This record gives sequence, structure tokens and C-alpha cells, in this order.
Amino acid sequence: MTRGLGRVFSAGWVLCAGLVLAGAAQAQGKSAPPPKDATTDLRAVYAGASEIAEGRKVAQSSCASCHGMDGLSTGRAVPNIAGQRPGYLYAEMRVYQQGGRPDKSMGEAVKFLSDDALIKVAAYYGSLEPAAAASGAEAKAAGAKTAAKADPVKAGKTVAEGCASCHGDTGVSEMAGMPSLVALDPKYFYDATLAYKNGQRKHDMMKPVAAAMSDADLKNTALYYALQKPAPAKTPPPGDAGAGGRAAAACAGCHGEKGATSTPTVPNLAGQDAEYFVEAMTAYKKGARGDETMKGVAATLDEASMKNLAAYYAKQQPLPTKARAPLSTVEWVQRCDRCHGVNGNSTDPHMPALAGQRAEYHERVLHAYRTGERKSSAMSAMSGSLSEADVEALAAYYARQKPRSVIFVPVPAK
Repeated sequence: MTRGLGRVFSAGWVLCAGLVLAGAAQAQGKSAPPPKDATTDLRAVYAGASEIAEGRKVAQSSCASCHGMDGLSTGRAVPNIAGQRPGYLYAEMRVYQQGGRPDKSMGEAVKFLSDDALIKVAAYYGSLEPAAAASGAEAKAAGAKTAAKADPVKAGKTVAEGCASCHGDTGVSEMAGMPSLVALDPKYFYDATLAYKNGQRKHDMMKPVAAAMSDADLKNTALYYALQKPAPAKTPPPGDAGAGGRAAAACAGCHGEKGATSTPTVPNLAGQDAEYFVEAMTAYKKGARGDETMKGVAATLDEASMKNLAAYYAKQQPLPTKARAPLSTVEWVQRCDRCHGVNGNSTDPHMPALAGQRAEYHERVLHAYRTGERKSSAMSAMSGSLSEADVEALAAYYARQKPRSVIFVPVPAK
């Protein structure tokens, strides 16, 4: 809880006497250090009708050309700010003043405004009725965008159905000579399949199969197999597993103890089909697979040694990968709402309300955090794992939510 605020309540469109917040040092008449972001330490400052009227004059001269006098944007790159949390508006304008945001037009607009002017214009825009939630055709389009976000695991499963006759229903091979696809890191699966598609790996059957897969298909299928329960191939492992185990010590540096590696670009060998293992090692030895490290290793092995290694690895239990299913839009919203309030209606003066915000503007801001154009350790961490589809779906979701103003109720200090 910010000092001096007391309890915070959400209540329709009401704003409590134009309450705004300013830097603690600022409110005491001292010069405040430049804020690093919108989490500047704040304390309560009260703005009455006269201050809000003065804020309106500031808005008319410095802000209305982009944000309008009603705070409702008509430009794709400009946010709605009507009903936005005044403390957040104040803190953000301070960031723009200090060059902490890349938008030069905003920096120029607020460059010469005093703190008194910033407080008053923040109070003015905060006192306005927020933008309405997206409705009609706009809401329908936003809803369609949210619904269109595909589940990559389900999409991968659909593609994998065409692979089941050779590689097993969940990627656990039941056919000698066919590799198990379970327990492979998505990165390795993607690179290996792409090599078949590009002809870097030679295989008459796999080349046309891989060629028919789009880049999204490759990634989705890789994720699907990586998330399946690992199990050894259901095929016979010819060879001496004991002798193979002694020889496998030399392979552990890359492929991990007992064939379970944590390196994304290296295949797990635990539980792999033995016949496929021998075929792959032979291909490296003959140069049909272009990997200089593996070619050198395979060159030292005869067929019996390859079969012994294959038998050893085939008997090992493969381990789950570190791959995780991506969050759904509902799960992402739950995370965002922790800071930005239920359905994007923030009750924290440091945090912007997201409800009713223009979807295209929200998308632009999320991209800016993802690329580091906007600086915020919290937002960079949150947005770094968002996909393009996640960004669009979140922006569309919050554009459809009904914005609500907030009452900040001061209570006596204990």
C-alpha cells in the first residue's frame, strides 16, 4: 500500500476529489530525482475542482492535439488516457521528461511542464470518464483474434497423427529402425527435421514428409513430442548392453549420464531404438550426416561396438524434457491481473489500467517491453515469453473489458 493512501476501492466512474499522487520529495517542495520508471515512490496530493480546471488548460495547450480534450485517442499509436490512474500518468510524464521513453513527441510535449502542471493535468485526465470497452464490430473482431490463438500442442498432435504409423502414437517407436521422437528437446527435433527438409540429412522417406510441413508445423510437432510421457522404444535391442555401457562413458560429456542430456541441440539417447541408433552412427561414419564431431567418433567404432552402445542406450529410461506448454490467454490474463487489477482495472496508483485500452496501442507497448525499447524489469520478464499470438490475444481481451474508475480513500495513520 502506498504511504498516505489508506484503503483503495473500485467504484464505478467516481474519482475522489481529483486525488493524484506525486513523488514524495516533490510534494514536500524539494527537487525529486529522475524516476526510473512508473514505480516512483508516491504520496497523496489532493487536487480540487480549481486544480482540475487548471489541468484542463494544460491539456488544451500541451496534450489535446494527440489525446483529445476527452482523453480518447483516435490515433493507432496514441493511448486512451481518460480515467487513467492519475499517479501513473504523473509518473509516466516524469519518465518522458527525463528521456526514459523513446517517444520524442511525448518528451517534447511535457519537456517544459512544471511538476505542478504535471499533477494538475494528470488530475484532469484522471477525472474524465474512461473510454468505453470495444463494442459492436470492433469487439467482434477483437474476440475473433483472441479465439484464433491456436493451441500449439493440439496443433502439433494433429500433425503428429501422420507420423504415428512409423514413430508410434506418442512418439515411442514400436518399429525397429524407426526412431523414438519422445524425450527430444524441441530445438533438436526442429533442427533435425529442418535438416531433412533442406536436404542436409539424406533420407528418401523423411524428405517429402518434412517438405510438407510448415515452420509452424515443425515447432508445434516438436513441442507435442517433447511433452509426451517418455518411455523406451518397444523394439528389441541387439548387442551387449554391458559392453556398451562401458563404452558409453566417452559419450556422457555431450549426451549426458545414461544418455539423458540437458543440452537442447544434442539428442537424448536414452530409450532410443537400437537399430535406428546403429543406422545413424553408420551415416555419420560414411559422411551421409554432416557433423564433424560425430563423424570423428563414429570413425573409431566398428559395427559390433555400435550395436553394443545401441543396446545400452535402448535399455535406459528417458527423462522428461524441460519443455513447457505455453500459457493460454486465460492464464496470461490471470498473471497480468495480479498487478493491473481484475479485468485490467488497476487499484494500484503505480499501475496503469488496461481495460478499454486501444488494442493496437497495447500491442505496440508490449512489443516495446519485449525488445527492451521500454525499460521495466518486471514487464520485460513478463513479456519476454509472450508469443506474437499471445500479444494480440491479450490486447484484444483488455480492449473488450469495461473500464472503471477508482476511489482512493485516505484513513488516519495508526
